[in-house]
Amino acid sequence: MSAPPSKPTVSEREARQVAEAAREQDWRKPSFAKELFLGRFRLDLIHPHPLPPDEDVQRGEEFLAKLRVFCETEIDAALIEREARIPDEVINGLKELGALGMKIDTKYGGLGLTQVYYNKALALAGSACPAVGVLLSAHQSIGVPQPLKLFGTDEQKAEFLPRCARTDISAFLLTEPDVGSDPARLATSAVPDGDSYVLDGVKLWTTNGVIADLLVVMARVPKSEGHKGGITAFVVETDSPGITVENRNAFMGLRGIENGVTRFHQVRVPAAHRIGPEGAGLKIALTTLNTGRLSLPASCVAAGKWCLKIAREWSAAREQWGRPIAEHEAVGAKISFIAATTFALEAVLDLSSQMADEDRNDIRIEGALAKLFSSEMGWLMADELVQIRGGRGFETAASLAARGEKAVPAEQVLRDLRINRIFEGSTEIMHLLIAREAVDAHLKVAGDLIDPDKSLQDKAKAGANAGVFYAKWLPKLVAGNGQLPGTYGEFRQGIDLSKHLRYVERSARKLARSTFYAMSRWQGRMETKQGFLGRIVDIGAELFAMSAVCVRAELLRTQGDHGREAYQLADAFCAQSRIRVEELFGRLWTNTDDLDRKVVKGVMGGAYTWLEEGIVDPSGEGPWIADASPGPSKLENVHRPVN
Repeated sequence: MSAPPSKPTVSEREARQVAEAAREQDWRKPSFAKELFLGRFRLDLIHPHPLPPDEDVQRGEEFLAKLRVFCETEIDAALIEREARIPDEVINGLKELGALGMKIDTKYGGLGLTQVYYNKALALAGSACPAVGVLLSAHQSIGVPQPLKLFGTDEQKAEFLPRCARTDISAFLLTEPDVGSDPARLATSAVPDGDSYVLDGVKLWTTNGVIADLLVVMARVPKSEGHKGGITAFVVETDSPGITVENRNAFMGLRGIENGVTRFHQVRVPAAHRIGPEGAGLKIALTTLNTGRLSLPASCVAAGKWCLKIAREWSAAREQWGRPIAEHEAVGAKISFIAATTFALEAVLDLSSQMADEDRNDIRIEGALAKLFSSEMGWLMADELVQIRGGRGFETAASLAARGEKAVPAEQVLRDLRINRIFEGSTEIMHLLIAREAVDAHLKVAGDLIDPDKSLQDKAKAGANAGVFYAKWLPKLVAGNGQLPGTYGEFRQGIDLSKHLRYVERSARKLARSTFYAMSRWQGRMETKQGFLGRIVDIGAELFAMSAVCVRAELLRTQGDHGREAYQLADAFCAQSRIRVEELFGRLWTNTDDLDRKVVKGVMGGAYTWLEEGIVDPSGEGPWIADASPGPSKLENVHRPVN
């Protein structure tokens, strides 16, 4: 057996190639969001709003009723926040309820819930205590069950899924102390040895890792005779010799989550526990996240609903200058934003989840947009609630209770939500990931034109293909249904939502034209224009959300379920969203990107160190990034199996 390889040295180009090889290359199913970025508003892909079968609804509602009783009677959120730990009896209660197997097929002992009802359950549990929602989500959305469902063998499913459904908690281990969203530099190794692999390395931020029984571990297999090599996924038993949980990490929010640092030293894993072929690890991870990311918007929806409830109740009770604060425009605008945005986040989540359940559409962009949009807007809603509450919003629930007032944990919700802009792909990474998918059609026909490694012959061929594609595509971006006053007339029901859908159609074409112009202008440098790409993606997210709220409002109207109120909320959200979209369009070409780059160069070159004078830095000593060299652990194992 050879020694574990050292940490790979990877160039920027090599890192991009690794990421590109891991993404799904083809589009075998239609995608509403992909078409939107190409300037084609395919309302037919989402309207009429897809609905779940009656039997799925009945099964889901029955479980939600049981889960609600459990959340109301067994979960003490204040205790979990105070002690920074979910009690074992709560976790065991969730096991008995079947909550660990919500997404696992019934033939393996799971509940077999749809994505729609799985997310509703996460929202409910997360509203009782966000740390509980994270425990369930990390276990099922990205832990062992989901990758095995998609890529596991029948033998692996039979061995592990029944355990995951009822007794065993799982975790997903990809990140390392010096490796985040750049997996090409992954250092954890899995060296083949007979009918096993030997794992060495350190994993950071292992949510559920402190209490997990099973792990999904991403490790690099060295290329050798008979072994393709590459980043590979494994199911690993946590009690295997050589595994040490070296630290339980603590955070500004989500204090109850069991997140740690896990070291592997000469850990033997049977080859039968490898998920998929060697080298498929990143593809497995990205595919898992396509739907796995939808669990995070569920927590944001729950937070939005709670923020709305507290804002309504507090703004009616609190008087200022002779009337309730809700009647003051400055506060009322915040309440309107919270209400309209909560409606939008639920619309985006339910639409994306139902499309995932039907499996008729490719939702890789929709799922990513839902995560991006929900995490950003959820944080803003919580921030606005703190502002509405004033000093009480900054005060802890325990302090409020101690002096005799309602224990409202507004500041805790703000802290808990902050990680969502980082979890499962930071906002900045999501911008780049979605932008790559959004320009995929362009790169397929014209990518060789801007690739410096391609020959003149390849470039000539690409030029010819691009000419044919753009000759057909560009004229369609000039005019469309958004310019016809009567279009989408079925969305004119007292309140007119058709005007917003026409705006989406016009804006989609404008977005596509802007993308094409930018590619023509910057060509190979386009990938460095991250500010521009981020705004393109944010516009797409707003247009997707506007489409979702209109479709949801019409669904609720046809069902006789708060239809008029839904139309009002949809109208308000679209009006607010249109203002944001117009600002983003303006900032595509009028911005400070070039000036910002100059300032950053000066900061990093030391030109402004004088600006840092006059302070004391309270930071402790130590390296910026902890040493993660392979070897035996020197620390106590803090792994804590749930009893």
